[in-house]
Amino acid sequence: MSKEPNASAEGAANKFQRQDTATLPNSNIINILPLRSNCVYTSGYCEENVWKMCEDVSTRLPSELQHCYVVFVSNKARTIPLWRQRAGETEDKLVIYDYHAMLLYMPPGERCVVYDLDSELPFPTHFHKYVTETFRTDHVLDPDYFRYFRVIPAAQYLQNFASDRRHWRKADNTWLKTPPSYPVINTSECSHNMDQYVDMDQTKGPGQVLNLTQIVKRFYQQSTS
Repeated sequence: MSKEPNASAEGAANKFQRQDTATLPNSNIINILPLRSNCVYTSGYCEENVWKMCEDVSTRLPSELQHCYVVFVSNKARTIPLWRQRAGETEDKLVIYDYHAMLLYMPPGERCVVYDLDSELPFPTHFHKYVTETFRTDHVLDPDYFRYFRVIPAAQYLQNFASDRRHWRKADNTWLKTPPSYPVINTSECSHNMDQYVDMDQTKGPGQVLNLTQIVKRFYQQSTS
């Protein structure tokens, strides 16, 4: 994913306090991942960071993986504004990504939470707070900036995702972004299918593609009804 501060939105944004915590006050939900600082992380490789989170859950708490979802965010123009991102250089930590990925966890009877290693919000953060502060609303945005979300069951993502990291290679085969130190993620049948996850065409690809209103209805309203 790439980043670019959006100066035009700077004046309308609120000021937020930076936080980094693994606690969820007033919740019975278990924390399925270690502290942010103990998670596998490589800047620019959010899709692999999320895959590693899924791998961690499948190893330590395999019964909880069925309640986890990987969510890719992008659009046709590959220009999505997200606030509260650590890479942001404006006061409200706004960036423009071409895509982003995160992990959602919604066990039965509990509120959904979001694990985003690139966010400055707590790790994890309740879904409603994350959406409100990270995506805000599409109503004031040009359609080229509308956010769309591809939702994939975590077990399916863990089994099928593959990337040879070509999106961070230059023409001379050097790296635009230093890759993770571990081997590339692939399957016995595929070495690269990442574009299927970033593409927001509703008629093809894994999982389900939703707009901002639809993903809120799925992961917030259902969990509070």
